[in-house]
Amino acid sequence: MSESPVTAPVCYRHPSKETYVRCTRCDRPICPDCMNAASVGHQCPECVAEGRRTQRSARTAFGGSLAGRAGVATRTLIGINVAVMIFSVITGGMGAVGGGGWGGLLGQSTPLTDWGSVIGYATYGPGQTELHGIAAGEWYRLVTAMFLHFGVLHLLLNMYALWILGRELEAVLGRLRFVGLYLLAGLGGNVAAYVLGAPIQSTAGASTAVFGLMSAIFVILKRLNLSVAPILPVIVINVIFSFAVANISWQGHIGGLVVGAVVAVILAYAPSKNRNLIQGVGCALVLVALLTLTVMRTAALLG
Repeated sequence: MSESPVTAPVCYRHPSKETYVRCTRCDRPICPDCMNAASVGHQCPECVAEGRRTQRSARTAFGGSLAGRAGVATRTLIGINVAVMIFSVITGGMGAVGGGGWGGLLGQSTPLTDWGSVIGYATYGPGQTELHGIAAGEWYRLVTAMFLHFGVLHLLLNMYALWILGRELEAVLGRLRFVGLYLLAGLGGNVAAYVLGAPIQSTAGASTAVFGLMSAIFVILKRLNLSVAPILPVIVINVIFSFAVANISWQGHIGGLVVGAVVAVILAYAPSKNRNLIQGVGCALVLVALLTLTVMRTAALLG
């Protein structure tokens, strides 16, 4: 009686290929085309896909994605600010580059800054007859102002600070939380400029958001039990500078500083249980508070 020939196992996905390698997870035979290196042995494509679905992705200490380490959001925000500056120069001519305050180092206003800067309630333009400002219904100024600058030097100072501070915060918070912090701090500074400043005062610049990043780094360092020595002198010097130099909106800087700190506390001190929900609700409450202050200020100006 003859024995049946022993056949070699074949790949479960490619029956024409013989193989003696098996998936370490499901034990099915797999050929070289189907092998995926694992910590021990190899796994088949289906087991790799299942592992990706069930494995929790690595997160930062504050619940953010590790993708923030690439600094994409910081670069994008800088790109937006630069693009807006270029458009401002196009609409306003070379006077937008320099020729304003600080001995001619700051640029003059342009049609774009007139359209998007924070201003409470004023008339300007041909004939000085048309009412403009947030109280006149132009609420978009609370957002657009944080991307507008008076001159290239104004832009460069803020973008340098954003580059230094933004990458650090984006790495520890993740992209989404970092962008939320940036926008809320910028909005908070602009609301403060609207509420505390003169109705005819025009302000713009990313410094409202940048001041928020400064205070946020202070909070993050405290939360991680690290020394605040690197950021504390920077905050103190910039606060003094805000009050000592004319034509700087100290209201916007202090507003951004305070709101940035509040948002950072929400993001950094939220308990791990239901962290995303607590962070989201906390940031939403900050937004509601800022909008409430804006409504109250508008009512006071129109009353």
